[in-house]
Parts: sequence; structure tokens; C-alpha cells
Amino acid sequence: MSHNATLESYSLRLDARLPVVRGEIAAACRASGRSPDTVGLVAVTKGHPVEAIAAARAAGLTRMGENRVAELTTKVGALGRDGIEWHMIGHIQRRKVGALIEVVDLIHSVDSLRLAERIGRLAQGAGVRVPVLLQANVSGERAKGGLEGPARVDQALQIAALRGVQVRGLMTMAPFVDDEETLRGTFGALRELSETLRRQDPSIGGELSMGMSNDLRFAVEEGSTMVRIGTALFGPRPGAPEAA
Repeated sequence: MSHNATLESYSLRLDARLPVVRGEIAAACRASGRSPDTVGLVAVTKGHPVEAIAAARAAGLTRMGENRVAELTTKVGALGRDGIEWHMIGHIQRRKVGALIEVVDLIHSVDSLRLAERIGRLAQGAGVRVPVLLQANVSGERAKGGLEGPARVDQALQIAALRGVQVRGLMTMAPFVDDEETLRGTFGALRELSETLRRQDPSIGGELSMGMSNDLRFAVEEGSTMVRIGTALFGPRPGAPEAA
């Protein structure tokens, strides 16, 4: 498919799907007595071509989420940073931090003290302060990454004290289930962790990155300030199964 045809295809999808997503966010906000302006929308463009990002930007979306460092840096090289906030939402290998820190606007996935220390050291060397969210495993799933267990509060406070790092809040991924109680429990636990941390260190921001295409309603009703939406906006990634 040509560049123009691909761009048109993504534009048509967004024309149909973006109002639906925004409507779901607005409905969840009304149900919880909040303004829709309190919830940011991160368009998850991982696995999609640059035309998807161009279409998203034309539709008024400015926050783009990628889960691989190489893909993010390639897309930044192609599209630049003007009018786009680049969000890293996936796991980061410490050896790849150097390629990331000067092109990313927010890292959602700081999942260990060691990673945070690496980011802090390189950020200081580059003369920048990197905004981050701390990924917390509050669901207890072994496959999920993030700060977990009784030590996570102390680890989060240590990270917040690092130079070169600005902790703007927390992020989590809920189990991929339809059970409302499980989802609300996960999102509520992240909100409670945020409240605990902010009582001990007011410099920690209140952002809560939680909620994806399948569970954004419950995430927003439980306090999310940032939802990460891919499939509901762009459809399945090219080459991925329909359910991905």
C-alpha cells in the first residue's frame, strides 16, 4: 500500500474510532464526578507505521506511545518532536537507556531501582532531567514487571530522590480479564500506593497511567489520569493476530 493510501486508511479509522474512545472516557469521568480534561490519551502506535502517527497528529492527538527503544528512536528520527510527545511504555533494557533519554518526553515503565539509577546517571551526564513514571506490579501476577512487595515503597522513595529523574507518578498493567472486581482492585491499589507515596514525598507527582483498550472505563473510574489506547484507535498491529 502506498504512503498516501496507508495514511488515508488510518485517517478513516480514527475518524470512526476516536470519537468512540473519547466518549467512553467522558462517560467514565461523568460516572466518577470528574472532568474529561483530567484524563490524557496516549495513542499507542507501537507496531504501526509512521502514517498512523501522522494520522493521529492530524486528528488532534499529541501523545504517542511506543514499547521498543529502537522503534521509538526511528520514529522520532522520521517525524521529529514538534507537536508530538513521545512516551516510552514498554520494558527498557539498561544498555539502551542512552539512546532514549534525549528523545523521550515521558517514560512510563521504570520498573526497578537499578534502571532508575542508570537513567539518572546518564541524564545528569546529558544535562537533562528525565520525567518518569514508576511501574508497579499491584496485581501480583508473576509475568508482570514493576516494583512489588513490601519493599516497593522504599524503592520508590529512593528513586524519587535521584538526581536526573523526575517522578511524575505511577503506572500499572491490569490482568487481561473481564472481571470488574479484579480490574477495579488493581487500579484502586495503584491509586492507594500513589497516595501513600505522596504523603511521604510530596515531590512525587500524581499521574496514574492505567487503562488500555479493554479496561479504560474501570481505570478512569478508579482515578486514571492517562490511558494507553492502541487497538481501539488503530485496529490490530499489521501482521498481528486480530486479538492482539
